[in-house]
Amino acid sequence: MKKDFHPEYNPVAFQDMTTGTRYITRSTAKSDKIEQIDGVDHYIISAGVTADTHPFFTGQKQFVDTAGRIDKFQKRFGAVRRAGKPKLK
Repeated sequence: MKKDFHPEYNPVAFQDMTTGTRYITRSTAKSDKIEQIDGVDHYIISAGVTADTHPFFTGQKQFVDTAGRIDKFQKRFGAVRRAGKPKLK
């Protein structure tokens, strides 16, 4: 096997930003924040959505306001017109 071919495999704790639940595993991902858990230094990586908060796993349905999003899009980009295709002669 080649030396220094594979990335470093480190102990990592993925932390849910909403609930604070941690999933301790190993990964090649790193972060600046390091914490000692059970005597081992783990990189702490914040995750926005995990199994603890994802609607598929929690069974909660979320209402998405599509009309509000369309209005917001029109307000931001409504005046911008797309350039037409050049006409062939």
